[in-house]
Amino acid sequence: MHKLIYRRYLLAVLLVIQAFNGVDGLALGLVLQNIKLDLHLTDTQLGFLSGIAFALFYSVMGIPIARWADRGNRVTIISLTAAVWSVMVALCGMAANFAQLLLIRVGVAVGEAGCIPPAHSLIADYFGRAERPKAVAIYMLAGSLSTLIGYFVAGWLSEFYGWRAMFILLGLPGLVPAALAWFTLREPRREKLANSVARRAADGADSGADAVVPAQDAPSLQEVLATLWKNRTFRSLLLCLSVMSFFVSGILQWQPAFFVRSFGLKTGELGTWFALIYGSASFIGTYWGGELASRRAARNERLQLRVMAIVIANIGVVSALMYLSSNRLVAFGLLGLGVLGGCAANGPLFAIIQTLVPERMRALSIASIYLFSNLIGAGLGPLAAGVLSDILHPLVGEESLRYALLALCPGYLWSGWYLWRASRTVMRDLESAREPDEVAGSEGPGQEALAQQGVRCELS
Repeated sequence: MHKLIYRRYLLAVLLVIQAFNGVDGLALGLVLQNIKLDLHLTDTQLGFLSGIAFALFYSVMGIPIARWADRGNRVTIISLTAAVWSVMVALCGMAANFAQLLLIRVGVAVGEAGCIPPAHSLIADYFGRAERPKAVAIYMLAGSLSTLIGYFVAGWLSEFYGWRAMFILLGLPGLVPAALAWFTLREPRREKLANSVARRAADGADSGADAVVPAQDAPSLQEVLATLWKNRTFRSLLLCLSVMSFFVSGILQWQPAFFVRSFGLKTGELGTWFALIYGSASFIGTYWGGELASRRAARNERLQLRVMAIVIANIGVVSALMYLSSNRLVAFGLLGLGVLGGCAANGPLFAIIQTLVPERMRALSIASIYLFSNLIGAGLGPLAAGVLSDILHPLVGEESLRYALLALCPGYLWSGWYLWRASRTVMRDLESAREPDEVAGSEGPGQEALAQQGVRCELS
């Protein structure tokens, strides 16, 4: 029973940390217009600031951090990087010009890079294949919590105290869950190593050098990348998320500015609407997406991917209708439908990725996806939307952002096609995956795996 309680506690702590990490991007999007007026920036500069400047360092730094996570203490990594993120977000409120804010955003990116890959790897250690979609979906409910903080709280903080105070008040509280993880979470690899040594001692092995688990280095970076690239399903999902990230990041980063410009909303009111819509729709979509995948399509990843493909493709239609609407209530309603469908794919999609790869490649598999999806997507999407808005401005005036975002909507159809393609190969690739389901069953991490494989943990 205590193991079940700890697994739930682990999910809760990781969820809270990720919720804090997700606040920054939402809050930044909410106050882009305020920053533009205060620092006298163009839409292109704002797109660069919120796009490639952040995504470049977030994605590149994710690779060495993920390598560390696949070999070392994931709890340490999550705690330290969450603390770095918290301090850097607070510093955003002290930036006096574009260059300073740009450098601080680089620091925020480095801090955020150490959160998601190690967390996914930890979750996969504690939850088996059938449970994994629901467990990952629960973790990704952090997005709903981020929405409440990033839109509702940030919106009113910005309106009452200004965007600078908002960043300070959002960043510093993140130090609390970082400390909680440091002092209360356990790295299961330490337990595996200790148990293997204890078993050898109980069997009469010497307590000296012979009692140490036989060493075997973790796979090299070249071996990991080669293994991932040979997996056709992984390649399809990588392309899907890269394409989706480009269009979705461009849309989401500018969505608050769209409602401010086209409907005249202030940050407090807009933050309340977004908190209600994103908070409720993302919670329902994320939770039930994972719940239904585990309950109705457990071990049937082909069906999961095909349902996701249909849903994602239809979001493109819903989003286009939203940007064509002249009524803000209709636009908000369509926004809610899109968020509901998009978030339903979160748990099953990332659970499939973790099931496709061996345990010692899980963190790097996520980091690789974030490398490409952020460089291609989050890096260039907001920038592309900002540039397109500036280009259209002489033609349509203040409605240029509306048509720039409308032009990005067909990207959902492209993403859906890659999901459908992945469904054709996923069952075959899962059959050939080397990681057995029993390693991460309900009893927690597989205690025999380390002793049998002789894996050396580089724990810090």
